[in-house]
Amino acid sequence: MAYQVLARKWRPKNFSEMAGQTHVLQTLIHALENQRLHHAYLFTGTRGVGKTTVARILARCLNCEKGITATPCGQCDACREISEGRFIDLIEVDAASRTKVEDTRELLENVQYAPARGRFKVYLIDEVHMLSSHSFNALLKTLEEPPAHVKFLLATTDPQKLPVTVLSRCLQFHLKNLSPAQIVAYLQSVLIAEQIEFDEEALWQLARAAAGSMRDALTLLDQAISFGAGKVESVSVASLLGTPDFTLIFLLIEALASRNGQELVRLLGLAAENNPDYQRLLEHMLSVFYRMTLAHVLPDAVDNSEGDRERVLALAARLSPEDVQLYYQICLQALQELVISPNRKISFDMGLLRMLAFSPDIFMSGQLNGDQKKKPELISLVEATASVETPKPVEVPKSVEAPIPVEIPGSVEPPKPVETSKFVETPKPVETPDAMAKIEAIRPVESETFDWYSLVSKCNLTGISGNILWNCVPAAITADNYQLTLDEQQSALFSADHAAIIGAALSDYLRREIRVEITIGQVLSETPATRRRREKAEAMQALHKRFYEDHGVMALVAGFDATIDQESFTVKI
Repeated sequence: MAYQVLARKWRPKNFSEMAGQTHVLQTLIHALENQRLHHAYLFTGTRGVGKTTVARILARCLNCEKGITATPCGQCDACREISEGRFIDLIEVDAASRTKVEDTRELLENVQYAPARGRFKVYLIDEVHMLSSHSFNALLKTLEEPPAHVKFLLATTDPQKLPVTVLSRCLQFHLKNLSPAQIVAYLQSVLIAEQIEFDEEALWQLARAAAGSMRDALTLLDQAISFGAGKVESVSVASLLGTPDFTLIFLLIEALASRNGQELVRLLGLAAENNPDYQRLLEHMLSVFYRMTLAHVLPDAVDNSEGDRERVLALAARLSPEDVQLYYQICLQALQELVISPNRKISFDMGLLRMLAFSPDIFMSGQLNGDQKKKPELISLVEATASVETPKPVEVPKSVEAPIPVEIPGSVEPPKPVETSKFVETPKPVETPDAMAKIEAIRPVESETFDWYSLVSKCNLTGISGNILWNCVPAAITADNYQLTLDEQQSALFSADHAAIIGAALSDYLRREIRVEITIGQVLSETPATRRRREKAEAMQALHKRFYEDHGVMALVAGFDATIDQESFTVKI
């Protein structure tokens, strides 16, 4: 028998086998049990969270030969044929490949005819947002007045692209991204059933890499099993994924807690050997510091959603809240500096060394690696500042030509006058246009001075790559490196190849070599695509207002009993 990939072999066949999505499943189960069935259901969510899986299970519930039920038998012909994808009354359509209005009309020609075998004729349309506007119009008529024997199950990763007339005629269910804990629990059950050896840390690595998608997690698990020669181990999984070993974060923080500089340097060298993603390491470190702060304030609120609860609590017990807050701020600063740094390793190492050197107790005592000797110049300054109650004059040594103001609690001693003849003015560097351009080129993105929308518009990039570019916002821009964040809601068709295509388009327009890095994440600011939709809606609203306030138009409507065709209104943005 041919090998079946885990993502297909372990696709749930009933609601009880689903991982997560309780809010959706509970609603569907109650509706089925009480026979309160709608004619159209819309399932939304990012890729791999179970949209089409829920739709197929619902199709089985509607057509099971034992009756409409929330628990299909799985044994009757209808249940088996639906599972095998050969049930004649389940019509599955990939809207991404059938976008023309002719395809939709052909699909709906047989709607009025009764189902051949099942109780209902079910139309499952995946990625329905890819249909053209004319196709939606053809579908809308059937959605308005559907025959009693027809059910529509629609799935999409981008519900915002659906016309409101379609949305208003569907029951909409949004499937959430799965948490790492839910994915780990499901992967464990699969590996136990498959009798494959694994360690739990490897599953947490796979779950984090899957980013909420169970299908991606099972696909990665397939790869990990092959890569590990039948075993799933953390070392091989980290090598396979090319992701940093996040256990290193805890070892680094433990070295900080022990004030062990030698161990910290050793771990930094060990990290560099694997050429890690330093940005992800810092981001995960920020997450650990947040959870440690939570442990200080509300210990019971620290859950095991990341599989690290016990280690977080143990580290929190070893570090003071002040230390953790300081480390968080230093880590955040290092993450910001990483964007403009010519050497990411140095930026990462500097962040950790700052944490070690500027901890409050280290700063006050100068102790590193158990060294009890105080740093005289540091302690004398601290002790002098702490002990002074009344401001005293500060004598400036004769050997010092430039007076240095010394701040003392309560006052600042003004500098003594110095003869100007002792100074030799240092010539200021000439700020040439080229030099200033280089300085400006390495600054982070500032929305006030950087018109990202205009740049995207002028690139004229089309197709999937163009759609991806329009749904990106800049995270950081340098002279030749554009780091972009792609809206996770628009990431279904993204692959690494698109970054190179986008880079080439930007290079052609800007007439210099541009390297593009794209990460998928939550976008808090307005993407060019969102702005274009907003401006189009605003322009359309203004057009409507002007049209309906035009006295000549209103006179025609009143005099000839005319109607206004709002669908004919168009604006170009």
